[in-house]
Amino acid sequence: MSDKKEVDDISGVETTGHEWDGIKELNNPLPRWWLWTFYGCIAWALVYVVLYPAIPLINGATPGVLGYSSRGELAKDVAAAAEAKSGSVSQIENMDVADIFKDDDLTRFAVQGGKSAYKVYCSQCHGAGAEGASGFPNLNDDDWLWGGTVEDIYATIAHGVRYEADDDTRASEMPAFGEILETAEIRATADFVASLSGLEHDETQVETGKVVYEENCAACHGDTGEGIRELGAPKLNDALWLYGGTVEQIATQIALPKHGMMPAWQARLGDATVKQLAVYVHSLGGGE
Repeated sequence: MSDKKEVDDISGVETTGHEWDGIKELNNPLPRWWLWTFYGCIAWALVYVVLYPAIPLINGATPGVLGYSSRGELAKDVAAAAEAKSGSVSQIENMDVADIFKDDDLTRFAVQGGKSAYKVYCSQCHGAGAEGASGFPNLNDDDWLWGGTVEDIYATIAHGVRYEADDDTRASEMPAFGEILETAEIRATADFVASLSGLEHDETQVETGKVVYEENCAACHGDTGEGIRELGAPKLNDALWLYGGTVEQIATQIALPKHGMMPAWQARLGDATVKQLAVYVHSLGGGE
């Protein structure tokens, strides 16, 4: 092979000797600044490997001489945040939940803390905006099965509803009237209940349903469907329905009632967090 370099006639630049379809590659060197930048990156990479965690190992990575880790930094930030709010948390923990409202700064702290806890532990069932869903109560309205004062809300969150592991849990259970009443009686009762809140119903069945209601339902739900909180019996004379408000849905609930369950959160979250949750839920607008 000849050692003589071929020079391109047009540009006057030597070629590399490579040619594709009659096109020859010019031997243009990289700019000097680009080369120094490239070398600098290599040097920085070597320094980084020495200073910071970098090389993967079986159970981790090389720690680096600085001992830095993103997890360590996060732990420091979390510890600093906990220290910053420890005073307010301690105050909340050692006072009655209703007394929190006597201090504006503490109320704001509790609302924000409760809002954060709500997003983590409560939004999955009650919705991101606390609007609820079928079988999960809306926390924005003023219809409260067990009471809407901050103390009532606190007790419900702390001990749950029908949560067998907590001796102080809210407990109520509606009988399955499908095993007690005839189908026609259940349907007539559903029509009567629907009439209490102005829902679409069969007016010819109302009087029959009223008699059945008075004999079987009024003891818990009240003569006019106003509900009895001490028994956990919901109102039947408003437009709010946990499992649906059509006559068919009401009849289904009478025949074979659904009973929801809410965990008791006090043992898991601690008293201070439960109080903050109660204050936050109360602040949504439906609290009494």
